[in-house]
Amino acid sequence: MNHWVSRRRFLHTAGAAGVAFASSLRGQTPAVAANSKLRVLCVGVVGTIGKTDRKQLAAHPAVEIAGLCDVDSRALAEAAAEHPKAFTCRDYREAFAKHGEKFDAVVVATPDHSHAPIVLTAMEARKHVYGQKPLVHQLAEIRMIEEAVAVRPGLMTQLGNQRMDNAGRRAAVDILRGKMLGKALAGYAWVNSPNDRAYFNLDRKLAAPSAPPANLDWDLWLGPCPTVPYRDGIAPVVWRSLWEYGSNGMGDWGCHVLDVILFAYDELVSPATVITRCEKVANPAFHAHPCKSTLTYQVKSDHFAKPEFPIHYSDSAQAPPRAELGLPDGRYPDTNMTAVVCEGGTLVLTADGRLEIWREGKMSSGLKMPGLPEYPRMNHWHAWVDNCLGRKAELRTPFKEAARITEATLLAVKAARFPNQELRWDKASLSFTNSPEATASIVRRAYRDGFAPPHVA
Repeated sequence: MNHWVSRRRFLHTAGAAGVAFASSLRGQTPAVAANSKLRVLCVGVVGTIGKTDRKQLAAHPAVEIAGLCDVDSRALAEAAAEHPKAFTCRDYREAFAKHGEKFDAVVVATPDHSHAPIVLTAMEARKHVYGQKPLVHQLAEIRMIEEAVAVRPGLMTQLGNQRMDNAGRRAAVDILRGKMLGKALAGYAWVNSPNDRAYFNLDRKLAAPSAPPANLDWDLWLGPCPTVPYRDGIAPVVWRSLWEYGSNGMGDWGCHVLDVILFAYDELVSPATVITRCEKVANPAFHAHPCKSTLTYQVKSDHFAKPEFPIHYSDSAQAPPRAELGLPDGRYPDTNMTAVVCEGGTLVLTADGRLEIWREGKMSSGLKMPGLPEYPRMNHWHAWVDNCLGRKAELRTPFKEAARITEATLLAVKAARFPNQELRWDKASLSFTNSPEATASIVRRAYRDGFAPPHVA
């Protein structure tokens, strides 16, 4: 096995469990005995992904679903019927204040706007965390997560990036990291979302204010956001389209198409610039689409052919011309895709892991490239559990890496508020150095009293 493959595998397996053990000795994290149950609190128990998260975790023999929290009483009742021994509540703050000793780990499967307050509350309470994507909703919240990871190194964290289970996606990382196609020239990612009215408000029109349904605690649903009247069609699902609560199609899919590029190249720390081009003018309440974004990274590494590496990211099924990627005429195998153009060929990858390698107009299977290791079957959710229990397992994606993916995703999404303008991003100061207006309006939010993320120290 090549050194670069074995080293990468080591960093994702032994490293996580080893750090957990060392940290627990320092008193950073309550130890969970390897032969005991991991007691899990689920915040967001049905929704679009909460039910899947809960069922996958419950299928692990060492997991006990200890608590259920949801602002929707119907969802809470459905989950409680399946886990009758779990405590229930509608306010996540109550779960930590009254039941904190009953759980070791937390799953956060709520709308995007409430991710950071709940995730950081869990980390502040020294709980292992599984957070759904996008990890946070605001650019400034990425810094909060990174600081929390630094002071809670023993916590096992995982982003809801289950597609990394697929062998093709893991192989793509190894191919790019090992320079099997030579130096990289450019990255591409595109998604067909937003395209489904069950999940997105494609008309970008708000319904009139009305009374919320009896099963929904609207005030708790709003969480850190300003108090506003309920409007039909926002909760429980179509919030993704709204600027205040969701991240639209690009935000929803970012971790599933940008991840492989950023996993492969550690040098892509933070974009230097972002420009997002949109066909429609911004609507104050809604995200714009269709959009095409270019994130440019400054690099000094023999992984790259030039000192600048661009990643082109688009939504609404806006696939790049195949000729631009050095590919012959034909059709892409899917509408949610990642591609990296290198000096020695082009890697083309579907979201579900179908991997193509193109050289001089001819395609071969990426999984058959010489020098690759075997990719054993894995379960994304169970790997997180195993690491929480101190068992070595490949972990994709811990928050340290999720933060980079989320930053790129959110920059592409947020820059749509300044369409066709190149914004120069400085992560150190959390500012756009050429646009005070962008810094003031798309980097952070003002949190409603009682719902601000805690500072983890």
